[in-house]
Amino acid sequence: MFVAVLAFLLIVAGGLVTSNNAGLAVPDWPTSFGSFTKMPRMIGGVKFEHGHRMVAEFVGLLTIIAAVWTWLVDKRRWMRALTIGAVLGVIFQGVLGGLTVLNFLPPAISTAHGVVGQTMFCVLAAIAVFTSKSWMEEPAESISQKDAAPLIRHSWMLLGFLYLQLTLGAAFRHVWTKWGPTGSDHWPAKKIVHMFLYPHMLNSLLVIGLIAYLSVMALTKHQKIPHLRKPALWMLTLGIMQMMIGIFAYVVRVLQSVNDPQPTLLLVGVTVTHLGIGALILALTIIFTIQAYRHSTSPAQVLPFDGRKAATA
Repeated sequence: MFVAVLAFLLIVAGGLVTSNNAGLAVPDWPTSFGSFTKMPRMIGGVKFEHGHRMVAEFVGLLTIIAAVWTWLVDKRRWMRALTIGAVLGVIFQGVLGGLTVLNFLPPAISTAHGVVGQTMFCVLAAIAVFTSKSWMEEPAESISQKDAAPLIRHSWMLLGFLYLQLTLGAAFRHVWTKWGPTGSDHWPAKKIVHMFLYPHMLNSLLVIGLIAYLSVMALTKHQKIPHLRKPALWMLTLGIMQMMIGIFAYVVRVLQSVNDPQPTLLLVGVTVTHLGIGALILALTIIFTIQAYRHSTSPAQVLPFDGRKAATA
């Protein structure tokens, strides 16, 4: 749980880098101003970019420790493989971040960096679930195959639309930073908004609709299962907040601050908050999907790493 929380803070730190146009404040990688050990002066954009790197290194170190610890104490093969995958994912994420700097913030690589970063946060959150005490115990309540099938199907649909939402949002931010009105002036603001922001806004309607459907199902038909009820309630609450903040972000970014030479404090705050809530919704959806599988009574829908199997191993 500690590593997952730090990974979430790392996402927030990354959002601060992009929102403050600080991606090239430290122009080299893997060193910072030519050094691996010397702390640069944490002024201007350097405090965001170098601070982001410091948090990333700490998360990487803790992920390695978690993987080693898992291999020492956890006999579940899939769990060992998952932690090794987490280590490789964190390394890959670091390389993407380095390529972003070395290639002067190409939007495609920067977008991939943002998407992989949130994916790694979700992986670490899932590891926290799989190592929890409740996962090792037999579920007190279960769901029939008839009820579980639409729940699982719509959970996967929501995950797909969330990843589309994440990709469109990240692409908008990075294209805007690189080629927008305050960037290199390659693309007009209207083109960026039409290509990325409007599809992002339309897709959000599908996302909030699926969140509402799953939440109502969990809070009415499966209210006796806290492992479904709690994430569903948080998904619904954060989904409503996300819609409101998204509208506010559109007003601040496009209608008010489109030609501002520097990002305003309000714009940075709204954008980073929007990014952080989106990451939490994605993680909650993955946890909800895992628990929907786990509480299903259908053998075909039980995860290969179900807690019931782990408890009897």
